[in-house]
Amino acid sequence: MAHAATEVAHEAAHTSGDYIKHHLQNLTYGQLPDGTWGVAHSAAEAKAMGFWALNLDTFIMSLLLGAIFLFVFRRVATTIVTGTPGSLQNFCEWAIEFVDTSVRGSFSSKNNMVAPLALTIFFWVFMMNLMDLIPIDWVPLLMSSLGVPFFKVVPSTDPNATFGMAIGVFLLVLYYSVKMKGLGGFMGELTLQPFGKWGMPVNFLLEGVNLIAKPISLALRLFGNMYAGEMIFILIALMGGAWAGFSLGGVTLFGSQILLSLGWAIFHILIVTLQAFIFMTLTVVYLDMAHQEHH
Repeated sequence: MAHAATEVAHEAAHTSGDYIKHHLQNLTYGQLPDGTWGVAHSAAEAKAMGFWALNLDTFIMSLLLGAIFLFVFRRVATTIVTGTPGSLQNFCEWAIEFVDTSVRGSFSSKNNMVAPLALTIFFWVFMMNLMDLIPIDWVPLLMSSLGVPFFKVVPSTDPNATFGMAIGVFLLVLYYSVKMKGLGGFMGELTLQPFGKWGMPVNFLLEGVNLIAKPISLALRLFGNMYAGEMIFILIALMGGAWAGFSLGGVTLFGSQILLSLGWAIFHILIVTLQAFIFMTLTVVYLDMAHQEHH
């Protein structure tokens, strides 16, 4: 009897592990072990594809959400009314005013690109994060019925997406650092601050680490928070798999799952918005630092 209970426990653990791995696996396209190119049907195949593999679900969802953002704001801009605006126009105007106020508070120089960039980053990241509120099994089950083995609907839980955005911001920081200060001024910041010319090696080490840490922290902060949130949703969903029958324990487990899902979803709305705001604000702050000269 104890042996049978152990087997059941091992089977449940195996099933739970497979469930978690399946929901955390991206739809990856690359070179398969047999030399052909195609979609990986297991985590091992995806890992064997190496660096040049493409996560199709991240790519598709990022482009789709970006296109929706551009479509909505462009439509409002081309159909704007001055009398009594609709709710969508009111929302877009509020969003633009909110981002503009945030940029004015964090960016002290003049650059007409920064506010539109901040608006794009905030809503793009927010929409990607918001996908985490879709019930965890809906999209994978739909895609499985269409013959697609994996599909992660939240792009910001993929470090490739967060690092891609962070590296884009980093390149802008480098560009404006050189443009505003000149190559000599930028190199002077890296080699002469904070200990002067006699501390060049230490200065370069400290400033170099500080510079490289910006995109890394920007990417990992967003990825870590969203990945952890998705993992909690998956663990809560596992409680539904453990519910069996209408026993007192089963009903209690089912009720707990509903309450936990609802509570975490409500709290996660704050996390979704906060992470988008932090990514936007740090981008603006880094660009402001790139525009400043140290004397």
